[in-house]
Amino acid sequence: MKKIIYTLILPLVVISGLVFANREIKNEASKKSTLKPISAVERKAALKKWEATPDGIKYKKWEASPEGKKVYAGEAKIRKHISAFTNMEAVVTSLSLPPGSRLGFGVMVRINGDDYILSFGSDNKEFQQLHGLKVNDKLIIRSHNVSHAPKYSYPIVSGDYVERDSKLIYKRAPRKGGC
Repeated sequence: MKKIIYTLILPLVVISGLVFANREIKNEASKKSTLKPISAVERKAALKKWEATPDGIKYKKWEASPEGKKVYAGEAKIRKHISAFTNMEAVVTSLSLPPGSRLGFGVMVRINGDDYILSFGSDNKEFQQLHGLKVNDKLIIRSHNVSHAPKYSYPIVSGDYVERDSKLIYKRAPRKGGC
């Protein structure tokens, strides 16, 4: 009877030992792959290094140009709405983005007299109601983000919430697994 019990317990002990050892190896590997965040000093040094590259020099020239200043001024006009995620009234001015743009689906809109790119990202089934937009449609937009790129003469507003005629036509789905 003892031989049978030992015969059953021995494989159980061996298997549990292997499982435990495998878990420790995985934990060690995940600890090694975790990167510590860079400090402010390291970030500044990396930015200075990038600014010395041809792309960095080109970007700094764009920032100082009238076109770059115009884009930054447009961003500043709506920054309060972006920070508070409040309504902005917009009018669709064009159903296509500037030539050569790689922003995915989007339209051109005018907010408070300035033109903006209203970008929604990669085209998918969520955008069906947005394809029905027409020039001069009045929209209510809420966004969490406004950005810029030297390639574009307009600030880029991410469309997070869009309504037309008091009806919701688009709301960005929350990101999975994130904040």
